[in-house]
Amino acid sequence: MTFDTIDAVQSELGDTGYICDRALATVVFLSQRLGRPLFLEGEAGTGKTEIAKAIAAALGKRLIRLQCYEGLDASSAVYEWNFAAQMIAIRTGEAKENLFSDDYLIARPLLEAMQPQEGGAPVLLIDEIDRTDAPFEAFLLEALSDFQVTIPERGTIKAPEPPIVILTSNRTREVHDALKRRCLYHWVGYPNFEREMEILRSRAPEATRQLSEEVVAFVQRLRTEDLFKKPGVAETIDWAKCLLALDVLTLSPEVIADTLGAVLKYQDDIQRLQGSEAKKILDDARKSIPAE
Repeated sequence: MTFDTIDAVQSELGDTGYICDRALATVVFLSQRLGRPLFLEGEAGTGKTEIAKAIAAALGKRLIRLQCYEGLDASSAVYEWNFAAQMIAIRTGEAKENLFSDDYLIARPLLEAMQPQEGGAPVLLIDEIDRTDAPFEAFLLEALSDFQVTIPERGTIKAPEPPIVILTSNRTREVHDALKRRCLYHWVGYPNFEREMEILRSRAPEATRQLSEEVVAFVQRLRTEDLFKKPGVAETIDWAKCLLALDVLTLSPEVIADTLGAVLKYQDDIQRLQGSEAKKILDDARKSIPAE
């Protein structure tokens, strides 16, 4: 199952709760149609990971996630052997003829994505690729070019059907051009006021229009401040849900001070909004709300 049109991408992702604009829907459609990996770059919290989840949900496919980190190597991403089980089998005399059979193979995300799946090829999310290093990027070139991985004891395993591959990067470092060239690229930025309102209404529909508008306007105003970490869409949604749990109907400097930990994640940023600063930003935010 794939998306038939660009409009279908927007509609079907919207049904899962993910609101995307036309440009993103277009690159998702082209990635599916051309069988090319999709490289999504942008600030943390702009919904890059959620896109992969939404695509998997919309298409009824399994989502396989490879969370990247510093020091990640090929063996950790592809497979490992269950040495404990192999040693036990040897010591008890129950070792099978081939200690490198499937009985002892532990498949990691990349190998899993190359194997047959119910519902067809899975969605493979390679999350935060910028956290890895150049050798791992070089390894990925083979996997993403030919959709295959090599296990020395077993040989090359090629996917019967290429997975839908999505890579994300928070741009903590530049990813090598050789990897980017194999992908379709899209920058995922912060949404404008109208788009973020759509997202919030989808994820927190019980919030009143007034509260939603104040929350979105305040967060959008915060993003113009010189903060260590600007709040993403995820923080907008979390904050709205916190306010709903407290039965808040409208923002006030006191409510903001009590709940800033849902929006900002660094004490220095929170400290900046103490005293009259929160009221000033709230006043500016209210003035920026478009008239109906």
